[in-house]
Amino acid sequence: MNPKLFALLQYLVPQHLLSRAAGWVAECRWPWFKNRFISLFVNHYQVDMSQALEEDPKAYEHFNAFFTRALKPGARILAPDPRQLICPADGQISQIGQIEYGRIFQAKGHDFSLTELVGGDTSLADEFMNGSFATIYLSPRDYHRVHMPVEGTLRTMVHVPGKLFSVNQATAENIPGLFARNERVVAIFDTAQGPMAMILVGAMIVASIETVWAGLVAPPRREPKRTDYNAAARQPVTLGRGEEMGRFKLGSTVILLYPQQSMRWLESMRAGNSVRMGEALGTICEKAAL
Repeated sequence: MNPKLFALLQYLVPQHLLSRAAGWVAECRWPWFKNRFISLFVNHYQVDMSQALEEDPKAYEHFNAFFTRALKPGARILAPDPRQLICPADGQISQIGQIEYGRIFQAKGHDFSLTELVGGDTSLADEFMNGSFATIYLSPRDYHRVHMPVEGTLRTMVHVPGKLFSVNQATAENIPGLFARNERVVAIFDTAQGPMAMILVGAMIVASIETVWAGLVAPPRREPKRTDYNAAARQPVTLGRGEEMGRFKLGSTVILLYPQQSMRWLESMRAGNSVRMGEALGTICEKAAL
């Protein structure tokens, strides 16, 4: 299909209704249906089940359980140098680089606002002004759990309501401000190098986003919902380098944000690169390490 036509059609379809319907299908436990559905998916996308902790597609209770499947121990090796930030997910680098004048590059001819991305909080956006970003797209065939690039303690989570456009490259090239328009979960962690943002972006037919501390993120509301985790009444949430922090029920995108001069991306990491969770993505700047 023509990319511009595909983008136009997404404005017309009932995005949230379609996504909730997809969520119902993905939770269906009827063996004859879910086994056939999973089998077709594995064959169409050539999913490598040999890496899954449970290799038999029929053993999963429903499609979502298959889609968020765990991997065997050792299937992903973390970069051994603790000064290196690791890739949080399997996928493809959509874009990577510097945040310039409060804007993040999306695709040729398009960028979007850092402030809008984090839910409109200017003080939060200021922490990452002129910093670094990486956008990683998870395709349907990828492993769909998201892991920590470095050890961090959760400070704040913001659930930002929005649209549910597709997040593939064709859509990124044709819909302005895509990642600042879609529904998303913004997680801010305090690390030894300063703040780090991990933003899980929803998309067309993504049934839900989950985090390990809050479980299923609630359906969208009209206003962003902010939860602070550094309050005395809350148990601190500290996750180690490589630990799971969340997952997508159907594929989407992760955006990483780092402050100015806190890290640098490896020169080998460029837009279009395929990446795997655990490999080195960047290096901590020495003066940023506490």
